Amino acid sequence: MEIELLERQSSELRKDIVEVCYHSKAGHVGGSLSAIDILNVLYFNELRIDPNNPKMENRDRFILSKGHIAEALYVTLAKRGFFAYSELDNFSGYNTKYIAHPNNKVAGVEMNTGALGHGLAIGVGLAIAAKKMGQDYRTYVLMGDGELAEGSIWESAMAAGHYKLDNLCAIVDRNHLQISGCTETVMTLEDLKGKWQMFGFEVIEIDGNNYEEIINAFTQAKAIKNKPSLILANTVKGKGVSFMENQASWHHGVLDAVQYKQALMELGDL
Repeated sequence: MEIELLERQSSELRKDIVEVCYHSKAGHVGGSLSAIDILNVLYFNELRIDPNNPKMENRDRFILSKGHIAEALYVTLAKRGFFAYSELDNFSGYNTKYIAHPNNKVAGVEMNTGALGHGLAIGVGLAIAAKKMGQDYRTYVLMGDGELAEGSIWESAMAAGHYKLDNLCAIVDRNHLQISGCTETVMTLEDLKGKWQMFGFEVIEIDGNNYEEIINAFTQAKAIKNKPSLILANTVKGKGVSFMENQASWHHGVLDAVQYKQALMELGDL
C-alpha cells in the first residue's frame, strides 16, 4: 500500500482500538496505540499471508510477544479480512475466543502469548524450523521494551545470533513506559542498540510511528544475510490521543465517556 493510504488506515485502526477498549472496559490502549503503525505495515505491506488460507504452509509467521495488546492485533486482523470486525463486539467478554491476549483459536493468530518474554523464543524456533525444512518463510516477533527485563529474551537472542537466523526479524516497541512507570527507572535497558549488536543482531533504529522509516526498515532487514535483525522502533505510548501520549497510567487505563468522545474527536471521527 502507498504510505498515504497506510497513514489514513492507521487512524481507522486507532479508532477501532479505542472503540474496542471503551466498550469492553478492558485492553491495554496505550501500548496498542504505540504499536499499531508497525502492525499496519506488517499486515498490509510486509507479511506473506492469505486471509482465505490462514494456515498456508509457507506463510510468514508473526508472533505478538507483548500479548497484552491483543486488541491491536485483532483489529488489524479484522481489517485484513481474517474475520468480521463485528466479532470483536464481545472482546474480553464471557465465553469468547477474543480474549485479552492472543488466542490461536482466532484466525490469523499463530501462537497464544501474553506471558512476557516467551515470544522471541517461539520466533527463534520457527526460524530454525524454516531453515531445517528448506522453507523461505520469514518470522517476525514484536516485543515490548518492558519485557526485555525477562532473561528468556536474552537466552533467545543468544541462540538467534548463534544460528545466524537471517530469516528472523525482531522488533522492539520502544515507548519507554511499562505498567510500573519509565523502563529506565524500573529496570535499566540502555544501551539497547549495543546490547542487541553484542548478541549478533543487525540493529536498525527508527521512528516507529513514521511509515517511511518502518517500511524502509523491513526492506533493509530482508537484505541482511547470516545474522538476525532487530528493528528498534522508538514510539509514543498512546500515540494519537493527546491525554494518553507518554503517560504510564494509560498502559492499562479505562476510558470514561468523556475521554472516549475526546479520543474519537482527536482521531477524526467526530
